[in-house]
Amino acid sequence: MADLQTDVRYIKGIGEQRAKALGKLHIATLRDLISYFPRSYEDRRERKAIRELQEGESACVEAMVAAPPTHSRVRKGLELVKLRAVDNTGTLDITFFNQIYRKDSLRAGETYTFYGKVEGTARRRQMVNPLVEREGQRALTGRIVPIYPLTAGVTQTLLIKAIQQGLEACREQLEDPLPEEIRQAHRLCHISYAYDQIHFPASDEALSIARRRLVFEELFLLAIGLKTLRSQRTEVAVPPCTGTDMEAFYGKLSFSLTGAQRRAIGEISADMASGHPMNRLVQGDVGSGKTMVAAAAIYLAARNGLQAALMAPTEILAEQHYRSLSPLFEELGIRCALLTGSLAAKTRRSILTQLSAGEIQLAIGTHALISDDVAYANLGLVVTDEQHRFGVNQRSALSAKGENPHLLVMSATPIPRTLSLMIYGDLDVSIIDELPPGRQRVDTFAVTSDYRQRIYAFLDKHMEAGRQVYMICPLVEENDAFPDDRKAVTAYAKHLQEEVFPQRRIAFVHGKMKPKEKEAVMASFAAGETNLLVSTTVVEVGVDVPNAAVIVVENAERFGLSQLHQLRGRVGRGPHKSYCILISDNRSEETRKRLRVMTKTNDGFRIAEEDLRLRGPGDFFGQRQHGLPALKIADLSCDIALLKEAQEAAEALLREDPELTRHPLTARRIAELFALHRNTLN
Repeated sequence: MADLQTDVRYIKGIGEQRAKALGKLHIATLRDLISYFPRSYEDRRERKAIRELQEGESACVEAMVAAPPTHSRVRKGLELVKLRAVDNTGTLDITFFNQIYRKDSLRAGETYTFYGKVEGTARRRQMVNPLVEREGQRALTGRIVPIYPLTAGVTQTLLIKAIQQGLEACREQLEDPLPEEIRQAHRLCHISYAYDQIHFPASDEALSIARRRLVFEELFLLAIGLKTLRSQRTEVAVPPCTGTDMEAFYGKLSFSLTGAQRRAIGEISADMASGHPMNRLVQGDVGSGKTMVAAAAIYLAARNGLQAALMAPTEILAEQHYRSLSPLFEELGIRCALLTGSLAAKTRRSILTQLSAGEIQLAIGTHALISDDVAYANLGLVVTDEQHRFGVNQRSALSAKGENPHLLVMSATPIPRTLSLMIYGDLDVSIIDELPPGRQRVDTFAVTSDYRQRIYAFLDKHMEAGRQVYMICPLVEENDAFPDDRKAVTAYAKHLQEEVFPQRRIAFVHGKMKPKEKEAVMASFAAGETNLLVSTTVVEVGVDVPNAAVIVVENAERFGLSQLHQLRGRVGRGPHKSYCILISDNRSEETRKRLRVMTKTNDGFRIAEEDLRLRGPGDFFGQRQHGLPALKIADLSCDIALLKEAQEAAEALLREDPELTRHPLTARRIAELFALHRNTLN
């Protein structure tokens, strides 16, 4: 008998090949399969007469095939099957592309249900490639039908049938991780009913009941898991960092810190003096001064006899931190070193010797900081820059170089406050919501490609004045003219060099280049040796180029608002007036609304809130980079009230049963979700 951990290939009707395709959707076990929830639903309950069909709508119609279908071959690779269906109100012309089997499977004189998009005129309605069912069947029509996210080799029909088989195999084995008293107190349905109705709802009400139960469960388990992670931190004792006069640090700065920066430093100081390891995220917009906040933490650690390590995602960013911080720390009597993969062997050996002896108090570098041969005398503070570029394992590997070191994570990706708890739930959060005085506002314009020649003239004028320009290529999709990032970028750069700006120095960078090649191109751009850089989003987080004054984003509708804001942050870093130009020919009202947000505000947090409202939380939960389970059904743009209810229930349960000893099913499910050993959480 199958259980929830059974490999999907052993589920009836799936097998090896389909299991391989499902693997692309991260469906490996029976639990994965039944937990692969629909992204939307289509209401196919109503059947319309042909005369009632409206152009542009998707509808079900029950009609009889009037004559045998005809088959024609238009050209190689394109064959058509056409038929005419009728009811007592009118005629419907139906065309199938490359579905030759329809010629024999659809018989004249028999009645079928067709579901598809209505085209044609009021007198002559048409459908192209509709779904078809025999009269009386209800697998694809006559009901509310789930719509799942797909990948190559996986169809809606395959998923629907597989999930039906999966539910049949395990419905009786579903164990409820929600304690019965909580389920009843919050008026939640049984788990088997929830899984049945979320996939195959009998009614709108049944779907609503099922979804409420599953959203509550997801947020409840997440809340307990996060609270458990936090409580584990407070159980670990470390020597408190105290007695440090921060005024000596402030006095060495050539500028005044903002109130938000000082507040964050105060929170960090309190953490490091608490006697428990700090686990804090400093979240601030581009240019908000997070690095100086990290520098204050490093100063505090050094004055308490601890070493610190600052890890950046690229060599060029590590070098940038080293250049900006080492002069300050030298004045404060703190020795620092740069440790990257490209160091000469002799230099590297010298730095490693001094690190292990405690003679260097701050190591700034890349992944080289976590190499096996790197040892620290007394690593007490770990700082990671741009957390979304690091997986939780890399963060842990660096922390493992010391004895429960303090952890400070810096992120320039503004995340709505409603999501911060969920994404960074195991971290305390400091938000720097104030920009230093003098920081440039970047003027932003959303235009169509009709303005392209004017844009080129605008760019040339700025390059003539000595400024530099970024040109961002769109995300690459399968149906684009260029099949991958590399070809799109190189072809575009070639076009600009040969036909638009022959007198300018143009370079390109894309994700498929080797790291050394990418960093060489970025270093050349930073040094002013390149006028214009054509790039994919690999420059989203990148080197500081104060001379870059204009960024142009092609096909801007393909990017999330938060990502556009990150890209915009590449300019406006120097004394020059800066501009961001978003090009999009997409005419949809939603696209126009989204891009208008970018033209009206430079506040990353407002933009992130708007992105969440317009697009939902998918952008923020795309990958499990933070070691926390991704949300599968909850939508924090509309489930805020249920989030609060679930968190309160989680707190109440933990007050009564902090170790979850009386709730083993809850404990086991949380352990599975967080990929932790059961005895770690119990």
